[in-house]
Amino acid sequence: MNTCDLSLAGTPLQALGSGALYWPDQNLLCVSDLHLGKAERIARRSGLQLPPYDTRDTLTRLAADLDHTNARTVICLGDSFDDLTAARSLPEDERLWITRLQAGRRWVWIEGNHDPGPIEFGGTHLAELPIGPLTFRHIAKPGASGEVSGHYHPKATLHTRARVISRPAFLIDSDKLILPAYGTYTGGLRSHEQTLTRIMRPDANAILTGPKPVQVPMPRGAA
Repeated sequence: MNTCDLSLAGTPLQALGSGALYWPDQNLLCVSDLHLGKAERIARRSGLQLPPYDTRDTLTRLAADLDHTNARTVICLGDSFDDLTAARSLPEDERLWITRLQAGRRWVWIEGNHDPGPIEFGGTHLAELPIGPLTFRHIAKPGASGEVSGHYHPKATLHTRARVISRPAFLIDSDKLILPAYGTYTGGLRSHEQTLTRIMRPDANAILTGPKPVQVPMPRGAA
């Protein structure tokens, strides 16, 4: 499994090439911004018909990460569903798939801005979750330390001699870690945007996802 080692608040962690975060000492897998049901929500609100396979693709990748890590705890870091109606509208086979993934595991749904209330799935529903020196929440809070969050769907762009590489990315500094969006139909916010440069310390790094995760200084110049 392709990983990149990192540390937050003295805690050894692994960034997976898929965009998931693994905490070996806790046997814990964390994913953010699945946005399950996004194709259904877009069709419902705009009439635009996207291929309705995003949820299946996202769950396929999540199942693979769970098989690789055998994680016993899963934290979904908010915006797991594109809205509450999308959560209720998932086809039965996809609902059962989530139930199978949950079997035998502690499963925590952190509330996001797209899914702010309890959803009709198993597991625990929380606003945030502290575990040891780390706190898992959807949106980063000013002044927080040891914080793992999502929400912003960060992406980073690298310019090499051969090509330009742009990928979803983890952003990490001494206080916080922001996860990339895990969902198939999710866009992204470039790391050079002020929203992210104001949140992250000047010495922050980016870990680009993909077959071989790459850690670099967080790109701050416009791409």
